[in-house]
Amino acid sequence: MAIYHFSAKVVSRANGSSAVASAAYRSASELHDDRLNRDHDFSNKAGVIHSEVMLPKGAPERLNDRTTLWNEVEAGEKRKDAQLAREVEFSIPREMNEKQGIQLARDFVKTQFVDRGMVADLNVHWDKAKDGSPKPHAHVMMTMRDVGPDGFGKKNRDWNSTELLKDWREAWSAHVNERMAELGLEGRIDHRSYEAQGIALEPQHKIGPAASRRPEQGLEAERIEDHTRIARENGAKIIADPNVALDAITRSQATFTVRDLATFAFRHSDGKEQFDQVMGAVRASPELVALGKDGRDQERFTSRDMVAVENRLERAGDELAGRTGHGVADRHRDAATAKAEERGLVLSGEQRDAFDHVTGDAGLASVVGYAGSGKSAMLGVAREAWEGQGYTVRGAALSGIAAENLEGGSGIQSRTIASLEHAWGQGREQLGPRDVLVVDEAGMIGSRQMERVLSQARDAGAKVVMVGDPEQLQAIEAGAAFRSVTERHGAAEITEVRRQREDWQKEATRALATGRTAEALDAYDGRGMVHAADTREQARSELVDGWDRARQAEPGKSRVILTHTNAEVRELNEEARGRLRATGDLGDDVTFSADRGTRAFARGDRLMFLRNERSLGVKNGTLGTIEQVSAEGMKVRLDSGAHVAFDAKDYAHVDHGYAATFHKSQGVTVDRAHVLATPGMDRHSAYVGLSRHRDDMQLHYGRDDFADQRQLVRALSRDRGKDMAGDYTRPEQDQARAFADRREIRFPELARQVAEKVRDKARGMFAGFRPKPAAERATSPERSAADRPPPPSQAKAIERYARAGADIGRMLEKGLPVLAHQEQALAKAGDALDQVRPHAARDLASALARDPKLIEQAARGNTSGAAKAMETERQVRTDPEKRAGRFVEQWQGMKEAQASMERAGDHAGAEKIGERMESMAGGLRRDPQLESVLRRRAPELALNMERGRSIGQELAQSVTIGRDRDRGMSR
Repeated sequence: MAIYHFSAKVVSRANGSSAVASAAYRSASELHDDRLNRDHDFSNKAGVIHSEVMLPKGAPERLNDRTTLWNEVEAGEKRKDAQLAREVEFSIPREMNEKQGIQLARDFVKTQFVDRGMVADLNVHWDKAKDGSPKPHAHVMMTMRDVGPDGFGKKNRDWNSTELLKDWREAWSAHVNERMAELGLEGRIDHRSYEAQGIALEPQHKIGPAASRRPEQGLEAERIEDHTRIARENGAKIIADPNVALDAITRSQATFTVRDLATFAFRHSDGKEQFDQVMGAVRASPELVALGKDGRDQERFTSRDMVAVENRLERAGDELAGRTGHGVADRHRDAATAKAEERGLVLSGEQRDAFDHVTGDAGLASVVGYAGSGKSAMLGVAREAWEGQGYTVRGAALSGIAAENLEGGSGIQSRTIASLEHAWGQGREQLGPRDVLVVDEAGMIGSRQMERVLSQARDAGAKVVMVGDPEQLQAIEAGAAFRSVTERHGAAEITEVRRQREDWQKEATRALATGRTAEALDAYDGRGMVHAADTREQARSELVDGWDRARQAEPGKSRVILTHTNAEVRELNEEARGRLRATGDLGDDVTFSADRGTRAFARGDRLMFLRNERSLGVKNGTLGTIEQVSAEGMKVRLDSGAHVAFDAKDYAHVDHGYAATFHKSQGVTVDRAHVLATPGMDRHSAYVGLSRHRDDMQLHYGRDDFADQRQLVRALSRDRGKDMAGDYTRPEQDQARAFADRREIRFPELARQVAEKVRDKARGMFAGFRPKPAAERATSPERSAADRPPPPSQAKAIERYARAGADIGRMLEKGLPVLAHQEQALAKAGDALDQVRPHAARDLASALARDPKLIEQAARGNTSGAAKAMETERQVRTDPEKRAGRFVEQWQGMKEAQASMERAGDHAGAEKIGERMESMAGGLRRDPQLESVLRRRAPELALNMERGRSIGQELAQSVTIGRDRDRGMSR
């Protein structure tokens, strides 16, 4: 189970620590401490599977000896409170084996610490938990002074930066996720805090394995206790509100399996008993939605919130698509196409159809285009037509480089969606009815973000045009919103590939776009463009050789090296620079303190910008060539032709730009592409990587990754497309019932019969009931409010809601599928009610479920009864005393019904009612006000409260005892 843990601390004399002793313990070795004149012997310590001192360039070889290293560190510090070393500790995913875990740690330490100039003492521990499961992690002790050929110099204060620690934490998350994907392992980690992720849980501490084995000795006792407390409290939060877990799980995936849920529950619980309670609470939660089985015969689930997100997405899309008034007059269309033809751009038939589609009258238009089919060029013509009509055209994309490519290819001023949302939140740059918002690379946008964008545009009256390809790189967040919208509303398609110049290559791109990866690879292999080497290292070298030959033969051509992970990008960048250095194409190297570590840059180097910076006009992924560089800053000519200059102290988010990941390259077009295939690829990354070129593509791989081309094809054909909750089809009647359940309407005949049976059993409790005097009723503000006829707007909304509900009810009773327009009518009526008064739709749904006769009355226009019942439900919802009365009524009725069923021999029916009663009792944890009031009314519930137990526990206990007694069992 991959979990995120990355912590840093300082080894200091102020707290009595010794660098030599710390190093001896972490490496499980015996080291002599010159300062204290004693030996530190931890050679009997188990679990250390790898121990290594890693030196930066220029460091003396003697520091490879651990004893020499840390004694020199100690000797260089004179203060009694001196800071001796920095220690970083991080968890290694359990899914990896020891070899993979060691390599993961080594690569990270070299890139982030050693290349930055630190001496790093790396120790990988592979301890075991009590249950025998592995607890792999690494300790890295790092020096705090610059080091040269003569040894240590001054302390480097830059390494103490809080921002640097944040970057390390983020880099570790990215490094692990890339390696997990590369190895084909499930699970991902997230460096962000729970608060930043919107998860209402407290993060846990990482407990050292030695401390977990010997807590009775007081070793890290406080951290162990706090770790256990956090796990226990998180578990309690989930048990009290299972939606916390559902929300956390569905942040990155719209649906999940029982295994996904168990992994999460294990992380956020203390012991088996609470783990079972967490699992039970989530499985029993009304917020959990069962979707059926996927293609692997695994049960899949989602949350009602995720369903609600998808429903809102659908409604926003429906309303935008249903609006008119955003068309462009023919004269402006003709003028735009004529100007394009003057520039030599003649739209193809498909491009012209897409152009007509997006400049049409509807408020929502989508274009699905294969990679290199000329979507941006078409949008450039559309921009001129929109602007001719008087519209303001804005562009948006998920990433900075995608926004830059949209702007460069179409002339539409563009920015990231995140920055747009931030501006909207500040009340700035609001959309309006005369705006057209073009969303590029829409397939990479998750459902939640897409819903927010479409809803914002809908509310502002703007037009939205979405462009993308669902088969390219998938959304990082949960869902496949673009695919869902295009399937629902249709899209113009551009399948004629224009990027590649040769017909066979165009056909290969179409094959990649339609999942026929094997056909595309066969086509390239048949023309000598697929190259196998014995190892990945050899493949990398041969790739760079080919890149260098092409560079020298055709210096005017554009080119890029592509691969899957940042680690491979780094290696390829180094090899590419080596070729340029050998041919004298680079100036003198200058050491530059970049964000990712110390780098050597020179005039003529290719540079990639790694963070958006509006003041410079660069985005994450922008490429350029260095014209001048010093340790203090550099001047760069961007590929767009612009020139930028910056100081290292203001902007250091740069790296070499010869190679890039597939994610960085989506939307990029070059003359030649050189691709290194690794096991983490799938059909989506293969589609992107193998379609960036105009003229030529060379694919390299090592046989240590893929034994033969058959295995290469299998890996590059894997479908890892994101899903939607709505993708899992069930019988139409089940879908309709699920929809009604989400609106808390209970129309099925079986549910109605059960409700009537319970009500009949409960009538006896009203024998002694006496209504209030008439005068008192007349003066009661609650009563008078209920007696007043509903306002016209509310009455109309109630009638619409009831009519839509009645239509759905009749379909369900006849066993017919509910039609889409019926679902939409109910949803719109509910929204209209909520606009009249918050939560009104919820109150009305509850009222109609309690008295279904009101549905037909309200549907015929007699809404007074429904309005009164809705007001009663509002009072119950907001008044703990009334909720308690309702709870007691329902509990007593269900208890009597359960007993009656047991006497009649209907044990299954009694068991179901018992489960519902246990669920009611468990739900009290989420309503402390109700629980407090019910404690005073315990006698009505036949409870004799025990000290220290909650009323929910007592009620659940009474149900269990009652069921056992009725079965003739004893406790």
